[in-house]
Amino acid sequence: MSEDEQSSPDGGTEGVADRVELRRIQLGLSPSELAHRARMSTSYLRELASLRGDFDPEGLTRLAEALDMTSDELLHGRADPPPGQTNAGAHQRLMRLTERECWDRLGTHGVGRLGLRGDTAPVIVPVNFLVDGRSVVYRTRPESVGAVGAGTPLAFEADRLDEERMRGWSVLLTGTAEHITDPTTTGPLADRAGARPWAGGSRPLWIRVLPEEITGRVIDIP
Repeated sequence: MSEDEQSSPDGGTEGVADRVELRRIQLGLSPSELAHRARMSTSYLRELASLRGDFDPEGLTRLAEALDMTSDELLHGRADPPPGQTNAGAHQRLMRLTERECWDRLGTHGVGRLGLRGDTAPVIVPVNFLVDGRSVVYRTRPESVGAVGAGTPLAFEADRLDEERMRGWSVLLTGTAEHITDPTTTGPLADRAGARPWAGGSRPLWIRVLPEEITGRVIDIP
């Protein structure tokens, strides 16, 4: 390990040690259990996490594997962390969006989340969506989680975050599902920009979310 890597913000002593401790807690492991999984002593584990002393680089590899991480994630953190990692601004305010502003925020297409009733808890799944008039439509496989029956209550949510300016908005639509089977409707929908799901594959079932209520919030600077 070079001196620059030890003192860098991403790969520095505190960053790696923090990532090891956080991941250990997430996995429900004690320090001794983690050391056993990584095939090392607890004292060597502490040295390795602190990047102190002379150690075998293979030790970092074993530690990363024990934590179900890659070596790069262990040293530098995730390349695609979830949004909202920056600190909140000093003067932001939360405001409600009007119905028209909600539809304006959704635009014509994008990626959102479906909220569905599960057997024991709500289920959230991401979907590519299109805005069609005053409704949201998506396509899926007949055997998928999102392939709910006509009339099923469901929710749809989409949001955008601006990490640099610490601003963002969220729109929530609640309603019921409707299957779209008329080729004169599904054909033009399939030709629209954004209609091709990122997940790929055949997704012949089109479902419309018939809205009963749409609400939205925006965080902005006055």
